[in-house]
Amino acid sequence: MNFQDGQPIYVQIAERLSDEILAGTYAPESRVPGVREYSALLGVNVNTTVKAFDLLSQREVIYSKRGMGYFVAPNAPDLIREERKKNFISNVMPAFFRQMQQLGISIEEVVEAWKEKLTPPKDK
Repeated sequence: MNFQDGQPIYVQIAERLSDEILAGTYAPESRVPGVREYSALLGVNVNTTVKAFDLLSQREVIYSKRGMGYFVAPNAPDLIREERKKNFISNVMPAFFRQMQQLGISIEEVVEAWKEKLTPPKDK
C-alpha cells in the first residue's frame, strides 16, 4: 500500500479496510483478516494495524470476538457512509462552493453535470 503524507498510517489503514467493507470484500458479520495477516499484507508494523483496528472498533465498524478475531459490524456500511457523508459536507463542500462562486458556476450547471455523469454512455 502506498501511504500519503499528512495523515497517520493507522488512519489510512482504517480507511482502506472501510473501503473494502463498502466494496463488499468483507460483508457484515464476516471475519476480517487478523492483525498479523493484515499487517503482512500491507507491509506495516503490527502495532500500526492494531491502532487501525482499535479505531474501527471505537467507531463500531468492527468488533472483536475473543479468541476468534475481528468481525464486521452488522451496520458497518451505513456507519461508514454516514461518517464519510458528514466529512464530505463539512470539509469538501465548502471548498467546492467557494470554487463555484469564484468561477461563476451555477447550481443548475452542477446538477446538469451530475446528470450527465450518471447517464450511461450510448453505444454508437
